[in-house]
Amino acid sequence: MNKLEQLKAMTAVVADTGDIEAIAAYQPEDATTNPSLLLKAAQLPAYQGLIQTCIASSGLKESCQSAQVEECMDQLLVALAKEILAIVPGRVSLEVDARLSFCTEQTLARARSLVTKLQAQGIGKERFLIKIASTWEGIQAARELEKEGVHCNLTLLFGFAQAVACAQAGVFLISPFVGRILDWHKANSDQQSYLPAEDPGVKSVKRIFEYYKQHGYPTHVMGASFRNLQEIEELAGCDKLTISPALLEELAQSEGDLPIKLKRELILERQERVTFTEAEFRWSMNQDAMATEKLSEGIRNFAADQVKLESLLISLASTAQREREAS
Repeated sequence: MNKLEQLKAMTAVVADTGDIEAIAAYQPEDATTNPSLLLKAAQLPAYQGLIQTCIASSGLKESCQSAQVEECMDQLLVALAKEILAIVPGRVSLEVDARLSFCTEQTLARARSLVTKLQAQGIGKERFLIKIASTWEGIQAARELEKEGVHCNLTLLFGFAQAVACAQAGVFLISPFVGRILDWHKANSDQQSYLPAEDPGVKSVKRIFEYYKQHGYPTHVMGASFRNLQEIEELAGCDKLTISPALLEELAQSEGDLPIKLKRELILERQERVTFTEAEFRWSMNQDAMATEKLSEGIRNFAADQVKLESLLISLASTAQREREAS
């Protein structure tokens, strides 16, 4: 078996893309999306018909109100979810607007609206995850959604405090970022290369995985944001790994043995169980420069791509409107 086939035997492989063709090519169990990936997908020719349908049904126009933009965005998310779920047997993760990351109530309102639209299209709660940034406010929103039977994927997770708080909140799944942690360490130290097992992003996910398993937390760990094959190989055995099409292709083309690296029976070091109040969480994040900076950067970048995607939809709506008037 190639390494992708071997990985699928021990870890749920998730496609980190909104590109339907790429998802179909690698047959993952689940798929994850975010504003940056959706922005790329929305510019592909294959999606133009779907986008025009969402624009028309939402009534989006050039001189639109924010409510119309939000409606069009949600319709696009739901339409893409339907396309993706026709391919994957599991779940698709759909992200709440990153600009709401610091307001629990607004995050809840947007998530509930999205859930209603998904269910109206016959998509049950067992087929999707609501993706939310791992701020304190986002984690508390996820706590409430989980109580309502809506499973969540907490993203932009860089620090151990975030992982602990997510487990306390009963979150279904977390997405700790591997490559972006490595990026930070390279940018903030003289060390530019690491042995695979010493990669700081790999070590972070391994610590979280082992902590959860030792203390019986049911929260799934899904490593994300990979920079190379070695990071993926070092996390073989993790509950889930979400991987870009380029790296999925590399795995599919790679031969050789892929040993399991993460497994309850392989845990050697005992970690003490900890809990965080809000103040303790914020202090721990304050003391973790990497987690604080990468979380803030990630939210800014996702928000910027959300704005670009909305602008693209408005531009396409304006073009369609002019073409209708001209005819």
